[in-house]
Amino acid sequence: MTTPLADQERTRRCAPGAADEPRGCGRAGLALEMSIERHPDPDNGGLSEVDSAWPRRLRRIVRAGLTHWGRPDFAETAELLLTELATNALRHASGVDVGVRVYLQGDHLVIEVNDGSPHRPVRRCAGPAEESGRGLLLVQSLADAWGVSDDGTTTWCTLSPTEGPPDMEPAAVTAPVLSQIPVHLPADPSAPGLARVQARTLLTVLNWPGNHHLAIDVLHVLTDNAVQHALTPGKAGQHLGACLSITEAHELLIDVTDPNPTFPDFDKAIAGELGRGLREITRQGVTLTCFASPKGKGKTVRATMYPGQVDL
Repeated sequence: MTTPLADQERTRRCAPGAADEPRGCGRAGLALEMSIERHPDPDNGGLSEVDSAWPRRLRRIVRAGLTHWGRPDFAETAELLLTELATNALRHASGVDVGVRVYLQGDHLVIEVNDGSPHRPVRRCAGPAEESGRGLLLVQSLADAWGVSDDGTTTWCTLSPTEGPPDMEPAAVTAPVLSQIPVHLPADPSAPGLARVQARTLLTVLNWPGNHHLAIDVLHVLTDNAVQHALTPGKAGQHLGACLSITEAHELLIDVTDPNPTFPDFDKAIAGELGRGLREITRQGVTLTCFASPKGKGKTVRATMYPGQVDL
């Protein structure tokens, strides 16, 4: 691949015990294979108007395939990962065609994108808040494992079945949830920055008709609050997670889950008596609620945002 994921940056990350790259389809016939003819535009960063339409088409195709296979649970994350890999290949590949392959391997989903170029890029280390490294950070955060084939022509990633936070029950919502996508976060101080980095692309994928800049800030504040007040430094086995959901009423639900079952003085925090972060959120029309696991193993702070003019 002549230009790597996220501004000429690529690393290889494999799950413990994983092979260097995926090997074959685990279930015969359950595979999507496509070859896309590129129409590069050097004057538009390599991506022409014709090519720019393909990521959206691929999202529809992979969602339809996963639904047909009975695995819609993979759809939201698979759409995002395929979009990142395919866009990068369409923009930067030197060949005429880009190959896409999506298939099930046991309980895992495998996504492969081949741009035909054996050239390997020089790795660049990007900070978690740098927008130029957003694509790679998303792949690293959302994929179970990812890497590059030995000949350098194919970038692949795998997804395992998603498990939500343990023993958590969602609070009641005013309308049915139409779609949702998890935000995978480490239980450490890097989580707020990674949340901000992921949020922009996730909101685009969800196609929420509201203020994206504010939503990104809300997720960052809630995640930072959880890191500062709900995690025990150095303690192993802690869980920190988030989820973005869209309801039938076009509300955006931002859930941040942490291992502390209580939120002392939640009302005072919203009122700004314990700091400005949550107060600033509510002053901009965001509704905040907090609910705990029935077994006392954690809690979720939920921000409910309402549709309106998208501020991009």
